[in-house]
Amino acid sequence: MNRDAAEALSVSGLGWLATDDERLMAFLGASGAGVEDLRVRAQDPDFLGFVLDFLLLDEAALVAFCDREGIAYDTPMRARAALPGGDLPHWT
Repeated sequence: MNRDAAEALSVSGLGWLATDDERLMAFLGASGAGVEDLRVRAQDPDFLGFVLDFLLLDEAALVAFCDREGIAYDTPMRARAALPGGDLPHWT
């Protein structure tokens, strides 16, 4: 997956999070961003990587997002690898 496709998928993930107040508030708490920051931060590849990290932490959210997008369940993980920090080893 190339970086542009990974960023586009992450922006879709952010939009999906925004449709669920509870998940959005959890994401904002974890990221330290405010609602007013989202539009600007959605341009930042590092932030977009965090969006995918957040989705990858919650299997139910990941499955729901992938089902809505009509994508394979491993697509967000492949997208994450294409963004900054995605090539770091996972210790868990």
